[in-house]
Amino acid sequence: MTSLVPVLAAVVPALPLAGMLLALLVRTPRQGDALAVATALPTAAAGLLLAGIALARGGEPALRGQWYLIDGASGVLLAAIAIVGLCSALLSPTYLRTSGRSWTTAARSRSLYYAALFMFWGALLAVPIAGNLAAVWLIVEATTAASALLVAFSGRRDALEAGWKYLLLTTLGLSVAFLGIIVLAIGQANAGHHNVQALDWYALQAAAHSMPTQATLIAFVLLLAGLATKIGWAPVHNWLPDAHSEAPAPISALLSAALLPSVLLVAWRVKEILQPSVGAGTTRAVFIAFGLTSMIVAIPFLWRSLPFKRLLAYSSLEHMGIIALGIGFGTPLAIAGVVLHVAGHALAKALGFYATLPLLRIQPKAATHAPVAVLNDSPATATAMGVSLIALSGLPPSPLFLSELLILLGGLAAGDLLISAIAVVAMALGFLGLLHALMEGVIGDETRSRRRRRSREEQPIIALTAILAAGMLACGFVGVLVLPGSDFVQTLARGVL
Repeated sequence: MTSLVPVLAAVVPALPLAGMLLALLVRTPRQGDALAVATALPTAAAGLLLAGIALARGGEPALRGQWYLIDGASGVLLAAIAIVGLCSALLSPTYLRTSGRSWTTAARSRSLYYAALFMFWGALLAVPIAGNLAAVWLIVEATTAASALLVAFSGRRDALEAGWKYLLLTTLGLSVAFLGIIVLAIGQANAGHHNVQALDWYALQAAAHSMPTQATLIAFVLLLAGLATKIGWAPVHNWLPDAHSEAPAPISALLSAALLPSVLLVAWRVKEILQPSVGAGTTRAVFIAFGLTSMIVAIPFLWRSLPFKRLLAYSSLEHMGIIALGIGFGTPLAIAGVVLHVAGHALAKALGFYATLPLLRIQPKAATHAPVAVLNDSPATATAMGVSLIALSGLPPSPLFLSELLILLGGLAAGDLLISAIAVVAMALGFLGLLHALMEGVIGDETRSRRRRRSREEQPIIALTAILAAGMLACGFVGVLVLPGSDFVQTLARGVL
């Protein structure tokens, strides 16, 4: 099966990019919707096949070529991106049916939407498998261009403002990261490596021990500060709530469940590569600082009565902080928690955003206000929202309950007792905020609303709730029986390359 890896590494991102080109030729809404299905199914199948090959190798060395790198971490992210991308593509016709014409005619709007969607999805699939830091930077920049158009797709003033804010802040952050890449490139040039292959992950890893500490530290700080903007870590997360709440629901799911952890993987690889020169204490401290800050900053917003999509955005801030904390701890237990958290968060967060499609039909005011007693209006929508909130809050049997427990145990194993204690308090406060949203927004008071006839947007969410909830339970099962002592996790704890 490993002989298929070079082919799949090229095919997986190429399929949605081909769909992007075909989308520009779409002339009718029906053609666009048919193209979405025709592109999404083979793309997801190829992505899951490549992810399966990567994960089946367990703790074996990574597979790599001139421009690709496939390891266990790649497999986890590829699986999440493939599944969420498939669901987003298949749900897009439901969104577009009621979205209006955006900036141009209905058919042309649909053509532009699918072109941007497939470009975004293709770039996301390329991030975890790109084998060169410079190439990764270019791909992440491409995700910015495509997703900024999608954030502003509705053409409303707030959406245009959110898209512009997202484009400006993340591009500024990536420019800072680019300065870090330049510092590394200068260091490699001084060592006699002058071509772009000097920025290959393995070339950088081989040279890390000989890099000057001060210059490498500068590069590390610039890279992490720049990537933090794209990941959405506090205090450089300002774009995240607006972009997530204004983007179409299928795009919000990709932003939160796929984009943020993909860029976080890039930051993790930078940490592992530069750690021999910068020092393990420094790299750990940076990740733990970003993690705790993000968790703490998210708490006041999770306690407020917010529109549901905005609430989910601040939940993303919290969960990216939890993942950063686990990477900072770096013990096998913590890394097992990170792997499980990435998978569980992707499914739970995607379901939450997909639930806003029927939610905004039955409660239009939920676009700008907190939802109220959704259960009385639509049991199917309330169930999807409830499953998402229960999972994101960490209530058993959510896989995030187990992942957070593993991360905290990993912190104790690393000797970080005080940091683990602060994290427990932050997680508990975040849990209470989401529990309040569950009680008030989903269940609510029976006398405040009345049930309405089921809308067309509710039909897909019933199937998605069952499928994604089953996926979350499967993640929990794997987390209990497989992850903590596996060779796969032991390898990731030693480094993601």
